[in-house]
Amino acid sequence: MNRHWGKVFIAAFFEIFWVIGLKHADGFWSWTGTIISIMISFYLMIMAGRKLPVGTVYAVFVGLGTTGTVFSDIVFFGQPFKAAQILLILMLLTGVIGLKLVTKEGIKERVES
Repeated sequence: MNRHWGKVFIAAFFEIFWVIGLKHADGFWSWTGTIISIMISFYLMIMAGRKLPVGTVYAVFVGLGTTGTVFSDIVFFGQPFKAAQILLILMLLTGVIGLKLVTKEGIKERVES
């Protein structure tokens, strides 16, 4: 895995925080943390998208963020565990992993005009 994919995974990690923050933020510091998480998440995703296929980057970003958010809701916020929901999340992850595996690792160089 190269460093650009690492940026996508870190961006997805921060996505989990800002999505949770959008629901649970209720004061200045929690909103500040949410906004900082949004900025970090999108910055890393945009930087990775400059070197990797943007469609794949976005799919991996959203898939991992969605998975992390659902599991965080279950573990930290008492959301009920539903087997069907977990099965669908596993299907989503399978698709994201498959998409990552079929994407060429060659980093494209931007042509400046």
